Amino acid sequence: MDSTAQRAGVDAFARVWAAALAETGYAGMDRDALVERVREHTGVLVAALRAERFDPEPVERVGVALVELRFTAARTLAASVQLIGEDLLRVIGAEGDRAAASRVTAVQGAFAAGFADALRDKIFRDQEVIRRAALDARRGAESALLASEARFRAMFSQTAVGICISDATGMVIDANAALAGMLGYRLSQLRGVPVRKLRHPDEPAALTGPLDDMRAGLRDHYRAERLLRRADGSALPTDLSVSLVRDEVGAPQFLVAMAEDVTERHRLQERLRHQANHDPLTGLANRALFTERLAEVFGRGDDHRVGLCYLDIDGFKVINDSLGHHIGDQLLVAVAERLDRLVSTPDRLVARMGGDEFVVLCSGTTRRAMEELSDKILRALAEPVPIGGHRLGVSASIGLVERSVGEATPAETMRDADVTLYWAKADGKNRWIAYDPDRNAREVARFTLSARMPAAVESEEFYVDYQPIVRLSDGKLTGVEALVRWAHPELGRLGPDQFIGLAEETGLIVNLGRWVLREAAGQARRWRARYGDGAPMVSVNLAARQTQEPDLVSDVETIIGAAGLPPSSIQLELTESAIMSTTGGPLRTLRQIADLGIRIAIDDFGTGYSNLAYLRHLPVHAIKLAGSFMEGLSAAHPSDPADETIVTTLVSLSHALGHEVIAEGVEDSTQAERLRAIGCDSAQGWLFAKAGPPEEIERMLDAQLLTAPTPRSG
Repeated sequence: MDSTAQRAGVDAFARVWAAALAETGYAGMDRDALVERVREHTGVLVAALRAERFDPEPVERVGVALVELRFTAARTLAASVQLIGEDLLRVIGAEGDRAAASRVTAVQGAFAAGFADALRDKIFRDQEVIRRAALDARRGAESALLASEARFRAMFSQTAVGICISDATGMVIDANAALAGMLGYRLSQLRGVPVRKLRHPDEPAALTGPLDDMRAGLRDHYRAERLLRRADGSALPTDLSVSLVRDEVGAPQFLVAMAEDVTERHRLQERLRHQANHDPLTGLANRALFTERLAEVFGRGDDHRVGLCYLDIDGFKVINDSLGHHIGDQLLVAVAERLDRLVSTPDRLVARMGGDEFVVLCSGTTRRAMEELSDKILRALAEPVPIGGHRLGVSASIGLVERSVGEATPAETMRDADVTLYWAKADGKNRWIAYDPDRNAREVARFTLSARMPAAVESEEFYVDYQPIVRLSDGKLTGVEALVRWAHPELGRLGPDQFIGLAEETGLIVNLGRWVLREAAGQARRWRARYGDGAPMVSVNLAARQTQEPDLVSDVETIIGAAGLPPSSIQLELTESAIMSTTGGPLRTLRQIADLGIRIAIDDFGTGYSNLAYLRHLPVHAIKLAGSFMEGLSAAHPSDPADETIVTTLVSLSHALGHEVIAEGVEDSTQAERLRAIGCDSAQGWLFAKAGPPEEIERMLDAQLLTAPTPRSG
């Protein structure tokens, strides 16, 4: 909103507010002057709404200013608080701004607090005037007594505050019309009534103690909020101030009580308390109230059982982004209404935690009851929601926790519900998943491993084993596959299946893969220095995530160059699913690597769907057949030709494309013989050797040299 429009809005608001004030009291100034004063106060309220950090003090001074203008009626407070809401939001052009709307509550509260404090101070000052007038009336000369009596009577009869004068025995001597009106009595009915009959019976008996002390002369003043009893028996909340008037010798003579009706203030406080504990969009309990109730449930003894259903609407972001936030808000309201109808009972609470997350708290429940409730919630949400001309299908994922309160703290229970909600999302959505401590332990272990992994790379906890790749035609070791291991200081030796997935999820696979390539290249250099051209080719696994790194080609080239190796002595392996999905940048990366002279192999070939027409255009040198095909080639399956037929076909197709074929997972000699007969080039597996340290490879190479035929002399 531009400044001109905002000034016009402030002027209009000030005129409306001034008119409302004029109906509730008399300011002693003309209308234009009152509007000008109110315009200044409006500017303070607008500034408070727009401020980056809310400071309640300027707003409280606005409430004080109204009391100083003698606008002290309860209707003044009610009318002002009502205006300082949507009307004020319109002034600043923020009707739909949730942040500004939430700030309005704070502004209303600060204004009401300032007004109430100023009014209490005014009442106290008035009380002092009355008390002194009473003393003057008794002690002064007759003329002064008459003047004081006149002043006292004027204030006594005209003030809007209820006043009661009682004697030391607790009988009402006199009261004013304001008090009689508050309590619903005629003045004549109040005189001579015991003060105790005006006290509401719901008040604790202990509250009579301070007044008894005043009648005994032990204290001179008392102030507190007290409940008075109206003529119809209903309760009247008041701000009660009582002063003791003593006689010439200091003995208690009169008690002067002044009572202010604080019903409107209580209603405002209740409204503000409700707003502070409830979600403004859906009307459900908010996080603050939920946390309070959860703590109450956990305070009912260790044997008491508690259940939580933590749910999240599936695909809510898509609805917000495609149909707009106003549709998303209406959907949240509709979901909240369904949950409220289904769940809300004295021992259950449904709350909105924020965004599209809701939680159901159940007290004194069972596991079966929580599971049934989760099923009911999913069924209730499955019914399409008609909003804005759309019928929106809704599903939810629910994390369920049910336990004895002695088993965990509220914070731990919420954490477990949140974790379980994540499981439900990960397992496919539109379902509930119950908390499983064993699964959580595994997840924590995975997290612990992923958190330690960066430091493990730096502290050289990882090492590389090598598994031989043997040429089937003559049994000669021609290559090795580098397989990374983790020597965890607490968990011991970990295989790649226990941490490679974590490394890929967290992106640490890039640094780890670079480290493995550097280690493997260094080992290849040492073998080449010892065995020359008889050194084995070293094959290193490459994760799909690494192919997306812009520096991969330069990293590979730098590492191979630093090792002083011919590029063909290194082979990079990608899984079939990873290499078949390489398009755009990743495919260009593979081509650039192949252009360096480095071999590229497809690992676990045959386990996925391979587009052979696409495969022929990839820069691939070797195919590694998945070990799962080897089972049908073993001596245990002589009558099952299916795997042999598949392997024969894959070998033929691969050779037709010009690729070398390496079989993985070869465990017995029958498999090796059949692979050799089929025409497979090389193999690796436990038949030849398990993965081991470089020294094992060197023993095999040394033995191979000893058995090599000696060249005949010419």
